[in-house]
Amino acid sequence: MRLNDPLVTSFSYKNKEYDIDLSFDTVLDVYDVLDMPHLRDYEKARICLSLLLDDQEYDYSETINLWNYIYLNFIHVESKEIVKKDLLGNPVPTPKEEKERVIDFDQDANYIYASFMQAYGINLIEQQGKMHWKEFLALLDGLPSNTRMKEIIKIRTWKPSKYDSNEYKAQMKELQELYALEDESEVT
Repeated sequence: MRLNDPLVTSFSYKNKEYDIDLSFDTVLDVYDVLDMPHLRDYEKARICLSLLLDDQEYDYSETINLWNYIYLNFIHVESKEIVKKDLLGNPVPTPKEEKERVIDFDQDANYIYASFMQAYGINLIEQQGKMHWKEFLALLDGLPSNTRMKEIIKIRTWKPSKYDSNEYKAQMKELQELYALEDESEVT
């Protein structure tokens, strides 16, 4: 997101202009489709294009290429990694760790909704079809620490320290179990 650029509502691809619906609820629908294990990749791409663009038919190659372009340029969110540097400013190699999931748009929908109301006075239901995906992500990322969603993320990412009392550790473990994300392999 750049503050001096308009939010994307159309784009050009291979000399053709496309209108695109990147409202946050549409993009969340796209993620729902991507999570459907019974669909093949081509079927997912075709359904996602119909959600984002229109009900136009595309041939197989065009469907895959257009979907990949849209996903990589407008939907996919890369997490920012902090690069540690030594005293001379050189990057310090760090072991590759699998990113821990701390939020799930379906499982945390109530908490996200409540947090947007608390922090910004924004009713996300009323914003369906209006609020752009990039706006949604920026506001989600900027939620204050006193909102329910940020408190839950803090619980999920908590690691015990030697200074924590046994009582506090037990309390935090209990909260982590309460707010644990469902394993994706368990969800049907």
